[in-house]
Amino acid sequence: MTPYAGRMPATTADPRAELVALCERGMDWSLDMPRVLPDAASARPAAVLVLFGVLDSVPARSNGHVPRDLDVLLLRRAATLDSHPGQIAFPGGRLEASDGGPVDAALREAAEETGVDPDGIEPLGLLPAVPLFVSNHLVTPVPAWWTRPSEVAAVDHRESVDVFRVPVGDLLDAANRGSTAHPYEGGVHRAPAFTVDGRIIWGFTAIVLARMFDELGWSEPWDELRIVDVER
Repeated sequence: MTPYAGRMPATTADPRAELVALCERGMDWSLDMPRVLPDAASARPAAVLVLFGVLDSVPARSNGHVPRDLDVLLLRRAATLDSHPGQIAFPGGRLEASDGGPVDAALREAAEETGVDPDGIEPLGLLPAVPLFVSNHLVTPVPAWWTRPSEVAAVDHRESVDVFRVPVGDLLDAANRGSTAHPYEGGVHRAPAFTVDGRIIWGFTAIVLARMFDELGWSEPWDELRIVDVER
């Protein structure tokens, strides 16, 4: 039998409503390796915008269980950054004193990084914060819906070099899923990864997407033993 992860989904008729319901009921990130922060008391709060919406023109190539025009906004971080250089990520960053909370921070950072118009974004709620032990951050994902899509592009190339929208159906396609494998405490730690159009999505971003897809019931069977090589 082919190894797989995820549960068989039903057809998704209203992804926005399902995202709202997920925020309302909450979820357990079920991380399978210790994510102990170096100093929990000094962990820096941060937020990321997990922005779903309708693709501008080209639908997903795959015929999965989500609408073919559903997409999510991502960016590629600059290779010169000290933290997670060159990785694909959600828009987001640290909370500042002027922010009213994770939603404000996620919207502000997204506008600064991608040029997206916050007035066209509907925050749907919050998900539990995820400890990011590598950089000692506690990151709150903010699922949101793009009610009025706006032009996006990399605003500050010192922080990001590419901004793009990925069809969710292509992320869910088993042919585009796999795992990264990294040495950890004498063993090997595996984590989810996605490969779409020559881009590799891994690390924190892939973990958040994969766990959300599982909880939403959107995941399709995929081969956990397929290893995706990433440059570190």
